[in-house]
Amino acid sequence: MTLEGTLLLGLMLFSLGLYAVLARRNLIAILIGIELMLNAANINFLAFNYFIPTDPAVAQIIVLVVIGLAAAEAAIALAIILKLYRQRSSVDVDAMQLLKSTGAETDDE
Repeated sequence: MTLEGTLLLGLMLFSLGLYAVLARRNLIAILIGIELMLNAANINFLAFNYFIPTDPAVAQIIVLVVIGLAAAEAAIALAIILKLYRQRSSVDVDAMQLLKSTGAETDDE
C-alpha cells in the first residue's frame, strides 16, 4: 500500500467519524464517531512513520498514548452516558439540553 492509499483510508475513517459526531443525536453514536477520528489519526501517524522514517519509536509511542487517551475517554464518556440515562431514560442529545440536576434545590439565604 502506498502513502496516498493509507492517507486516503485515514481520511475516509476521519470523515465517517466526523459525520457520526455532527449528524447523530445519540450519545453512543457520537462517542463511536470520536473513536473513529482518533483511530484515523493513529493510521496517519503510523503511515508517515512507515513511509518517511525518522525515529521508529516516536510515532509508535504517540500512537500508544493516543490509544490510552481514547480508552480513558471512552470509559469516562460511558460513565457519563450511563448516569444521564439513569436520570433521563434517554441517550438523545436533544433531550439533554439542560444538564441541571433534577433533584430538589436548596435556597441559600
